[in-house]
Amino acid sequence: MTLELKWLMYTALLASSLWIPFIIGVNVTDFSGKEHQFVRPPDHRQMEPWVHRSLRAHQNLLEQFLPFSVVVIVGAILKVSTPVTAWCAIGFFWLRVAHAIGMITGVARLPVRPAIYLLGWAATLVLAWQIFKFAPRV
Repeated sequence: MTLELKWLMYTALLASSLWIPFIIGVNVTDFSGKEHQFVRPPDHRQMEPWVHRSLRAHQNLLEQFLPFSVVVIVGAILKVSTPVTAWCAIGFFWLRVAHAIGMITGVARLPVRPAIYLLGWAATLVLAWQIFKFAPRV
């Protein structure tokens, strides 16, 4: 397993676990309409801010995870693994951890949170550039 695939797995585990703060928040906070949450999704505006932010943190990771994973998997199929691609995968994971913690706690505000998002996007682009550069020519 390449380092890129290893860190992709870590990121997948983070993405598959980031729903937990939201579910905990929904169950421990009181808000109007809670008794009907299985009939209709809860109104996030009535929840505690950290609960709503935890849902947004999870959704945001899922938005970036799909393109990142496609790029990593294409790199693995083409057998492209460089120090740069490895650092992009490692960096992407830790950026997403920082983003989730900062988002849920409310600590990461403008301009930090968008900067973290953009750095994750840049890591995906740099990783893709390395794959285009070093992939075998057909």
